[in-house]
Amino acid sequence: MRLTMAQALIKYLNQQYIEVDGEQQKLFKGIFTIFGHGNVLGLGQALEEDSGDLEVYQGRNEQGMAHAATAFGKQNHQKQLIACTSSVGPGAANMVTAAATATANNVPLLLLPGDTFASRQPDPVLQQVEQPHDATLTTNDAYRPVSKYWDRISRPEQLMTAMLNAMRILTNPADTGAVTLALPQDVQGEAYDYPESFFKKRVHRLNRRQPTEDELRDAMALITSKRKPLIVCGGGVRYSEAGEALKSFAEIYQIPIAETQAGKSAIPSTHPYNLGGLGVTGTKAANQIARDADLIIGVGTRFSDFTTSSKQLFQNSEVDFLTINISDYHANKLDAVKVVGDARTAIELLDHLLVDYSAEHGDSIQNVKDEWQEELDRLYRIDFNSENYQPEIAGHLDHCLEEYKETLGSSLTQTAVIGEINHSIEEDAIIVGAAGSLPGDLQRMWVSRTPNTYHMEYGYSCMGYEISGALGVKLAAPEQEVYAMVGDGSYMMLHSELITSIQEGKKINVLLFDNAGYGCINNLQMGNGMDSIGTEFRKRDENSKKLNGSIMPIDFAKSASGYGVKTYSVRTMEELQTALKEAKNETVSTLIDIKVLPKTMTDGYDAWWHVGVAEESQKEAIQEAYRDKERQLEKARHY
Repeated sequence: MRLTMAQALIKYLNQQYIEVDGEQQKLFKGIFTIFGHGNVLGLGQALEEDSGDLEVYQGRNEQGMAHAATAFGKQNHQKQLIACTSSVGPGAANMVTAAATATANNVPLLLLPGDTFASRQPDPVLQQVEQPHDATLTTNDAYRPVSKYWDRISRPEQLMTAMLNAMRILTNPADTGAVTLALPQDVQGEAYDYPESFFKKRVHRLNRRQPTEDELRDAMALITSKRKPLIVCGGGVRYSEAGEALKSFAEIYQIPIAETQAGKSAIPSTHPYNLGGLGVTGTKAANQIARDADLIIGVGTRFSDFTTSSKQLFQNSEVDFLTINISDYHANKLDAVKVVGDARTAIELLDHLLVDYSAEHGDSIQNVKDEWQEELDRLYRIDFNSENYQPEIAGHLDHCLEEYKETLGSSLTQTAVIGEINHSIEEDAIIVGAAGSLPGDLQRMWVSRTPNTYHMEYGYSCMGYEISGALGVKLAAPEQEVYAMVGDGSYMMLHSELITSIQEGKKINVLLFDNAGYGCINNLQMGNGMDSIGTEFRKRDENSKKLNGSIMPIDFAKSASGYGVKTYSVRTMEELQTALKEAKNETVSTLIDIKVLPKTMTDGYDAWWHVGVAEESQKEAIQEAYRDKERQLEKARHY
């Protein structure tokens, strides 16, 4: 079949199918585009002439549209994807961050950036970065370290082997992530006689890999030798759709469960064995049980530093680790006994092998859950105007709270607002988040009652993912309400796909927490002995080298209304309740601009995070922070 390379690529994508547990569907739903020179006359021409079944979406920012595609794949449990194409140069560079986000989260993402001329005529082309030491380098080489597979199609016939390799990675849950195929603009338009067999229907089966009998025997022996195990429920549980199997396993053997950000909502938060989030952004209940556990059973988790509290959380001198993971790489962490296989399959096989075993936590599970419920109720009720009010991050910026209250015109606390939202929105609504203080508060406080309704990008914690991600989630789950939980810092960084949501008629709801700064990082610097610098949104004081003037008031609702978004400004709990109620009935995307006081988020709950602290300083507070870091390191594992 004589086709241009771009036409062949589109035709090939239309013939890819995925099969999971006997059910087939097309692998690619569509393609996000921002056309420019380098892709509009190649891939653009192919899509305009015959896009097949691919839906063509118009992005507003290349990073944003690729985040939306990542979120779509994540929410679909990797069963369906949306590809992305960009122009040469800055358009391509914009997607590098999104590639890293997908790869860090092990989410499949196909990126098709335009490239310079393979013929090198003209040279240099518009937007080309020239390197005098290497004429083969272009902007797209920046994708190499953040892609699981990278290729440059310098001749049209190279497309065939490249696509086979691309599909190998995109349909391999053990080693998936971003796949980047750099497409020189001249090659996109070059024709080749492709064999018809290249365009046959291809079915990629996500088979449930079974662990070996030896691995299962080792796991069984380790579990039965322990009295106080703890299960860590990771994102792999959701991708494997193993929530019910894991819940049953915990009930039968009376083993408590703690959640990672990616694993949250695989099992309802209200389940009697679910202790909630673990680690740096975890609950006190989960962290207390973790410190005493003699076995940590990680299911579908990569054991990030937040989950393990920088490897310092597990303090039992007899603690061992068992990992169940589709990836041999992740299963090998923490010197664990490993079971390499599909999460659901492995859990079900272990269940058949374990006989007459029961953990011995006694009343401790219910006791810590009861204590945490009391704390959760307190967080829901915190009111700045009450006599016993104290900031959750005690001692920081106390002298500024009245200033913030006056400038923002609000006395709302972040924890109380989250509690009201959790109470008010639909039980099957999906919340989306990524960065700042909100992921910590949400992992601790958010009560998920319906499976797969908590969508947190925390593998890369990429500011700007929230609204783009909400669009991708809405495309994946059009019948459910979707809420982007975003701070003012992340909102200003990237919210352009809000316009795409209106264009597509895919309503999303933006819950914008405005505390006039990068509050999470302000906590980090001040909690380690520093003064505030560059993290509050303050005007320049002409008599100072630092940004320490008055707080900048910003009307986010007014800016978003210009896009056609239905907006609300909220400064009281009553206004929040009204806005949430009205937003449910809107048919267009909404934005609720919520003014909240800084330092009203949750605190650490017996967790520690290893960050770089200055070894030398004139300030005693920083010296003490460094000494504390060294003390904590003595308690941490080093492999």
